[in-house]
Amino acid sequence: MSAAHTRTGREPGHAVVIGGGISGLAAAHRLLEGGARVTVLEASGRLGGKLHAGAIAGVPVDLGAESMLARRPEAVDLARAVGLGDRLQPPATATASLWTRGALRPMPKGHVMGVPGDLGLLAASGVISPDGMARIAEDETLARTEAGEDVAVGEYVAARLGREVVDRLVEPLLGGVYAGDAYRISMRAAVPQLFEAARTQRSLIEGVRAIQARAAATAPPEGTPPVFMGIDGGIGTLPAAVADAVRRAGGEILLGTPVEELRWAAGEGWRIRLGDRTIAADAVVMAAPAGAAAGLLRADCPAAATALDTVDYASMALVTMAFRRADLDRVPDGSGFLVPPVDGHRIKASTFASHKWGWIDAADPGLFVLRTSLGRYHDAADLQRDDSELVALSLADLGAAVGLTARPVASTVTRWEGGLPQYSVGHLERVARIREAVARMPGALRVCGAVYDGVGIPACVGSARRAADELLGTLTPDSVPAE
Repeated sequence: MSAAHTRTGREPGHAVVIGGGISGLAAAHRLLEGGARVTVLEASGRLGGKLHAGAIAGVPVDLGAESMLARRPEAVDLARAVGLGDRLQPPATATASLWTRGALRPMPKGHVMGVPGDLGLLAASGVISPDGMARIAEDETLARTEAGEDVAVGEYVAARLGREVVDRLVEPLLGGVYAGDAYRISMRAAVPQLFEAARTQRSLIEGVRAIQARAAATAPPEGTPPVFMGIDGGIGTLPAAVADAVRRAGGEILLGTPVEELRWAAGEGWRIRLGDRTIAADAVVMAAPAGAAAGLLRADCPAAATALDTVDYASMALVTMAFRRADLDRVPDGSGFLVPPVDGHRIKASTFASHKWGWIDAADPGLFVLRTSLGRYHDAADLQRDDSELVALSLADLGAAVGLTARPVASTVTRWEGGLPQYSVGHLERVARIREAVARMPGALRVCGAVYDGVGIPACVGSARRAADELLGTLTPDSVPAE
C-alpha cells in the first residue's frame, strides 16, 4: 500500500506487475530476488498466457507453446531456478519435413530461417523446383540489394533469391514462429542475423555461410547443445512453478483481477484501480498484451499508447488429437511437418508429439498424440468454424499428407485469439518509442513481453528481467540486480 514518498528507512518498495503470463511471472520472480515487494495482477482465471498445460486421453500435453530455444539461456535458467532443472528434456527427434509440391519432403539443412547456405542440400531435398534453384543461384552475380533501416524478410529474400524460396521455405518457418506473413515481417526484428548479413554482404547466400561459419567456430568443444528444450509434463508447467516460487518468496498473485485504471499522482505514486478498490505501487511492470497495455497507458503516457495501438496480432488454433496406435495403418515418421501457405492446404503445421517428446510416449505407449495448427495473419476464416469442423479439416489434410485414416479417440481445440504479435517493418523503432515514452514518466514504469524483444519464451523472460532490473534501483536503492 505504500507509495514512494511514504517509504522510510530500508523498507523495500512495492512493485505491481500487470499480466500473469510468463513475462509477468518472470518479472515478479526477478523483482523478488532483488528484494522488492511484489503483487501480480492477472485479468483471467489462469496464469501462463500462451503457456498452457493440459491433457488428452489421460496424457499430459501442451495446449500452447511446446518448446523453448535452449541456446538462449534465460528460459532454461528460469526453469532451473524454480526447481524444474531435472525435468528439462530435448526433443527425442528433430527430423521435420515440409509438405509441399504434393509430397512430404525432408526439411533441408544448412539454412538460416529458410535462406540456404548449401545449395546442394537444398536441391537434393526437392523442396525447390529446378527453375527455382536456378533463380537462387543468381544471388551470386546480382548487384547489391540495399536493406535500408529495415525491410520485410520476404521482400528482401525474394529480391535476392526469388519468391519460390520465400514461399516454400522462409514463409512456413517464419509462420511457425509468428503465424505471420513473411512479406510483412521485419527482418531487423525477426531475423537480425540475416539483416546484418544483408547490410554487410553483397550476396545473401555468402552472408548465410558467414553466419554458419561463425556459429561453427564458437560451438562448445563438447559438441553442439540442443537447439530446443521441453519440460517433462509440458512447457505449460513452467508458469505454475514460477508462480509457486513467487509465492514462497512472499509475492502476492491475484487471478481474475482486471486492472480498470492506472494513474500516476505526484506525491502519491501509482494508483491501480481494481473494480471497487485501489492499490498503490512505487513501480509498475506492464506485462499485458499491446491492446490492454495501450488502454491503461493512454491517460498518462499517450505516446506509448499510440505506438502500442499500431501492433497487430495474428490468431490461431491448435487441434490436439490422440489415436490408438493399433488403429493406425502406419505411424508417421519424424517430429512433424510444416506447410507452406502457397500449397493451399488448411493446416499450417503438424507436430507428432509422441515422437517429439519422450514423456508423452512414456505416459501411454499405446497412444499416438499429434497436433495441428490452423490460422495465419489475415487468414483466420477457418477459425470461425466450430471445433468439430477444425478437427475434420485437420484429419483431411493429415490423410493427404501422411495417409492417416484412423479416427482419434480424443481431440481438443485450443484457440488463441490475437495470440501472436506481428513484427512489421519498423518494429524496433516502435519498441524504442514505447520504451522512451515510459522511461520519461515521473513514476517508475517499464514494459515487457512478447510485443517487444521476441515472441519466444527466452526472449520474453529476457524482456522481463530487463524491466525488473531497471526498476530495482528505485525499489531497493542498495540492491544489486540478481545475476
